[in-house]
Amino acid sequence: MSDVPWLVLMIAVPAVGAAVVAALPAAREALARQLALAVSLLVLLLAVLTTIAFDPGGDRFQLTTAVAWIPDFGVEFALGVDGIALSMLLLIGVLVPVVVGASWRDTPMPRPGRPARSMTAFWAWLLLLESLMVGVFAATDVFLFYVFFEAMLVPMYFLIGSFGGPNRQYAAVKFFLYSLLGGLVMLASVIGLYVVSNSQLGEGTFAFDALRQLEIDPNVQKLLFAGFFLAFAIKAPLVPFHTWLPDSGAEAPIGGAVLLVGVLDKVGTFGFLRYCLPLFPDASRDLAPWVLVLAVAGIIYAALLAVGQSDMKRLVSYTSIAHFGFIALGIFAFTTEAATGAVLYMVNHGIATGLLFIVVGMVIARGGSRQIRDYGGLAAKAPLLAGVFLLAGLASLALPGTNSFVSEFLVLIGAFPTRPVFTIIATVGIVLAALYVLLMYQRVMHGPPRGVLLVDEDDAGDGETLRPASGTGGATAVLEAPARARVLAVRDLSRREIAVVTPLVALILVLGVYPQPLIDLVSPAVEATMTDIGVDPGGSTPAAPGSTGTGGTD
Repeated sequence: MSDVPWLVLMIAVPAVGAAVVAALPAAREALARQLALAVSLLVLLLAVLTTIAFDPGGDRFQLTTAVAWIPDFGVEFALGVDGIALSMLLLIGVLVPVVVGASWRDTPMPRPGRPARSMTAFWAWLLLLESLMVGVFAATDVFLFYVFFEAMLVPMYFLIGSFGGPNRQYAAVKFFLYSLLGGLVMLASVIGLYVVSNSQLGEGTFAFDALRQLEIDPNVQKLLFAGFFLAFAIKAPLVPFHTWLPDSGAEAPIGGAVLLVGVLDKVGTFGFLRYCLPLFPDASRDLAPWVLVLAVAGIIYAALLAVGQSDMKRLVSYTSIAHFGFIALGIFAFTTEAATGAVLYMVNHGIATGLLFIVVGMVIARGGSRQIRDYGGLAAKAPLLAGVFLLAGLASLALPGTNSFVSEFLVLIGAFPTRPVFTIIATVGIVLAALYVLLMYQRVMHGPPRGVLLVDEDDAGDGETLRPASGTGGATAVLEAPARARVLAVRDLSRREIAVVTPLVALILVLGVYPQPLIDLVSPAVEATMTDIGVDPGGSTPAAPGSTGTGGTD
């Protein structure tokens, strides 16, 4: 099985599927979404087969493919995965079919004076995005990684800008400009790496294995590190580079939001592990305190902002910024335990926050509003929906027994020996997480029926409709509670919706009680990364600045 080009297939299958779906007439929406589901399930199967073919105890990069692309500049179409990259491919394989199912009945927002937009393009952009996401995690050529890194912007831009909320165009442009700026700065560092490799090796190369063997002057490392770091800090995002995410997460369609915070943002933290630490070990150690300041500031700052949010989608977006702070803390603590926890956090955050976004989307689909104050008492009318909402929230706040707890626990116990002050401050974010998650759940699901559950009896007819308060803005308005009102029936989860949430619910519970298979998958790659920066994988001891190899001491 190792001779099968699994990674090429995982990139090619959704790309071809996107082309086929895009070629369908706009009226064939039903066929388009059926093809999207079939292709995404095939990619999931390929991800499982790739995992079976992967040997955690074997070489660092496996299932490799390398074809000359631009020989004059040493550029190859080179693919390969370690345990970290493979875990992200599995996450992509799981989330995309779930997103297709969650978006099955979605319709684009109406455009005044213009014909309704077809969802056929949505499914084509979604499949193209899946192909590019696989490519960015599987690339082992730095230039190829950059190409996938930038190309991902295009389908996400159209998913937000064409199928998002009322402010979708503003959010899409902001997302694109922020990410493009970071990518252009990273390109300068990519070129710098090529120049350094050319001076040391006699010929320029972008191959990751060759680049990490270079002995780069520490001052030059800092400059090159800065270019990569800025791009990854924007993508993650870390405070203060985060302002695009709340807008994009709030305005993106639910499926797009799930992939945005569940997978695309992980490219930033993945980049820290894959490129910043191994290629620039001295700069990583020297600048780590400043990165940790940003990480811990993001945990507290984003959590405080989440507490004050009235828009459910913006709230979930801010929680993701706080979670990325924990991931960055685990990476730049420079211990094997903390880095392993960070990788697990990347996977588990995608599962837990993906489920939370999907459930929030189901609530919005029933009420027509993103505002927390427009809801109340939903648990009495939709107990299954309330139960899944609660589980997603508890997983997001890392309750013991859920998948996120293992990740957060490993990050904190791994970071404390080397970064005790930052770790102690970060624990405040755990308390705030409980506050913003439980407050949202309590306001939406409990208490007396209010907002969208109320209808004026005088206006109610056979086709009961909701009557928004005058001047409050339609679907996102606070609905009047008239003197004579009765409670509308709200349907609970349908069979399709149960099928959508079941895989993520199962993963939250299974990985919460038995995370060992995932730990076994990522640990060898984490240990290899720690070795690259001079950390003893056994003792988790940071090396002295300027040293290389294993076994360094403070």
